[in-house]
Amino acid sequence: MSAIIEVKYFNSFFLKKTLSPAELPIWNGSFGIPEAIGGYPRPAPNNIESVDTNITDKNWVIEESRIRGGYNNTSVSLGPRAYLIEDEPDASFRTNSLIYSGIFNSTTGINNTNVFSVGTDITKSLNPAAGSIQKLYAEDYYLTIFQENKVSRAPINKNIIYSAEGNPTVTTSNMVIGDPQAYAGNFGISRNPESFAVYGFRKYFTDKDRNAVLRLSGGGGGNGIEEIQRYGMYDFFRDKLSTLDQAQPFVAGKAVGMWDVYNKQYVLSLQPPSGSPFTVNALGENETNEYFTLAFDDSINGWGSFFNYKPALGFSLKNFFYTANNGLNGYTEASLYRHNSRAVNRANFYGVNNNSSVTFIFNPKVSLSKVFKTVNYEGSNGWQIDSFQSDLTGIGSVDTDFANFATTNTRDTTALIYSYNQGAYDNYGNQFPTRLIPPLNRAGFNRKENKYMANLINNSVRAPGEIHWGADITGIKGYFSRVTISTDTVTDYGGPKELFAVSSEYVESAY
Repeated sequence: MSAIIEVKYFNSFFLKKTLSPAELPIWNGSFGIPEAIGGYPRPAPNNIESVDTNITDKNWVIEESRIRGGYNNTSVSLGPRAYLIEDEPDASFRTNSLIYSGIFNSTTGINNTNVFSVGTDITKSLNPAAGSIQKLYAEDYYLTIFQENKVSRAPINKNIIYSAEGNPTVTTSNMVIGDPQAYAGNFGISRNPESFAVYGFRKYFTDKDRNAVLRLSGGGGGNGIEEIQRYGMYDFFRDKLSTLDQAQPFVAGKAVGMWDVYNKQYVLSLQPPSGSPFTVNALGENETNEYFTLAFDDSINGWGSFFNYKPALGFSLKNFFYTANNGLNGYTEASLYRHNSRAVNRANFYGVNNNSSVTFIFNPKVSLSKVFKTVNYEGSNGWQIDSFQSDLTGIGSVDTDFANFATTNTRDTTALIYSYNQGAYDNYGNQFPTRLIPPLNRAGFNRKENKYMANLINNSVRAPGEIHWGADITGIKGYFSRVTISTDTVTDYGGPKELFAVSSEYVESAY
């Protein structure tokens, strides 16, 4: 419904809209447009609630710009207005930028960590194409900056000036963070800052997006980044680093990096999120993606050991290595655990005893089909053979409709081979160590001239086309074999055991 109001030519008016009937303004004693010509119904005195608040199409009022509407009377201004300097008032996330506050000095009592002066240059931006900043590490006069796809370092409290010959000259300056210099190579820390560890001038971290485990050493600008997974572990990290992202949305795995000062090793624990799928290893076996904890040793430039513990975090302090187990094994809170302690058994982690083991691949004369007859080792008493397995043999079969092709894989295996003490028994059938009455017989390893040896007894199942199998044949047939040897549970359990060499006698298989 429209309304017509006659006004004098010398005055001007503002048409305004109120938010609700309960906010009716009063100008010059009036409630705006009269109800008779389409305005609001006038509320009862002192009872603004009497207005129908559901009316939404009549909340327009007229305001005169001159006081009392008189000629040349004082004009009413629009009043103060608030303006934003920024064209876009929304918050922005500058994930590739640094910002720093005022100084902190505990000696003089100055604490300006909550002061961010816009009058000074307090920001430093890096290349946004390199991703977000994930980790900062300050040492001496440099700040190392880890982005998802790049690693850089910037001088702190110094300024680098380059001469005409291109040589850098370091001068003092009031600049807090100087110009960043990128390390050579397109490597970053991905989204796993927890993989970072440092010892001396060397830094270690992972880049799961590029299937790389990296070591950073030396100065900036040069080729200081080296891939250390190339030391015999390319395939392993290619498969395992990719599992850190196999999870539900917004849930990711971790790559926990730590420095073990006791053994001088970089310890890395790859921990996919719960619910990750299985992976298939080279032997066709399903392996869970629970976790893998292993160590890199600079002295041999190699990955020396896998460990049976899953740390939530770890650090070194005064010649000892500590980890927290994140409330495992009955603990409701994370418990601190000191490694390399003589107060517990060897291979005991978080109160759980584990057997130490070593896995070998026997593959002499790679193109020769072999029969492995025996196994022997040099070292301490107390080692057993958990498994001795040949490579897979595939036998194809075609369905009658030729629509599907199925393959049956088989391999030769042996049962557990007992250690020297564990497999001992007397003539009465009593197993060691219940009775020590000689003569003793050996069901596993026997000792000769301080070398332990045992025959390989085949216990594999019948494969299609085989006439003799299992214990009816001698040894293990195959091109290569995977052997796992571990410590037993009866010979000085938890004590030190040495292992120097493991070998096998083999002959050429009959074709």
